[in-house]
Amino acid sequence: MSVNRYKKRTYPWGHERRFNAYSNYFSRIYGARIQKVSINAGFTCPNRDGTKGYGGCTFCNNDAFIPSYCIPEKSITRQIREGIEFHRRRYRKSSAYLAYFQAYSNTYAPLSTLRELYNEALDYPGIIGLIIGTRPDCIDNEKLNYLKELSLQYYLAVEYGIESCYNKTLKRINRCHTFEEAQEALEETAARGINTGAHFIFGLPGETRDEMLKEADIISGLPLTTVKFHQLQIIKGTVAETEYFQNPDDYKLFTWDEYLEFFITFLERLNPSIVVERFTGEAPPSFLKVEGWGKKRTDQIVALFEKRLEVLDTWQGKYYRQPSASHLQPEP
Repeated sequence: MSVNRYKKRTYPWGHERRFNAYSNYFSRIYGARIQKVSINAGFTCPNRDGTKGYGGCTFCNNDAFIPSYCIPEKSITRQIREGIEFHRRRYRKSSAYLAYFQAYSNTYAPLSTLRELYNEALDYPGIIGLIIGTRPDCIDNEKLNYLKELSLQYYLAVEYGIESCYNKTLKRINRCHTFEEAQEALEETAARGINTGAHFIFGLPGETRDEMLKEADIISGLPLTTVKFHQLQIIKGTVAETEYFQNPDDYKLFTWDEYLEFFITFLERLNPSIVVERFTGEAPPSFLKVEGWGKKRTDQIVALFEKRLEVLDTWQGKYYRQPSASHLQPEP
């Protein structure tokens, strides 16, 4: 049956794509393509350095997710320069750039250090703002008040790694913070008018499909501007690699077809006001201990996903209903 029988709609987010897409979000704000340039500023995390724990998150190997030019021995300025050169070869239509402090927890330092690093990035020609990846337990009122000042002059977003809405899962993957801390960090950030982002992973150990779907209702009630979703990937050299081969039944590693069906069901329940930046992750094959989805690249996956949405005549938030506050709380 042809997919062309469906009339084009304009959705609540103001365009004809069937989900509230990140690229369109920036086009609406700036009227042009905006590209992120990743930075590794040499931070760590409190669950790595002994403050709260050791070893970091069980799934984590940052080298699998950050570009090769991001080396903390290089200055912020050099990383931005090399990043822009890299992206200009791939995305020639980019008109401006956001400095993306990506690796580890990028607010886990004294405010004086953060000011120096952020200002160096903002001083680079063509950088119009910052995206700061961090943890919900690495922020405080002093830092948020400073970020509010920056947000009055530049685009600014704080992107929190939350990973799961369930404390049982957060404990098992060694996050060393609670979901309630994540809620509080988001609320304090949004209250200052700062754009908020979050990152979640599907397939973490011990979580059922129903629990993962229920997260759509919980996430929908959070004060989020943007969100990233990834399927769990088993990365070489991580604790998750060891645990997976010891207890594979505890993990849900999605096939592509399973994930496509699952995520569309999830998306139908997700608040349509939340901008979806990603719905899959793509680690280099050399880092994967368990084979992924073959040679599918992100752009191909997006095209397949959007085609399936059209075939099913469905979209983000189709079945979203604003829940009562009591329904937004996860299980312990």
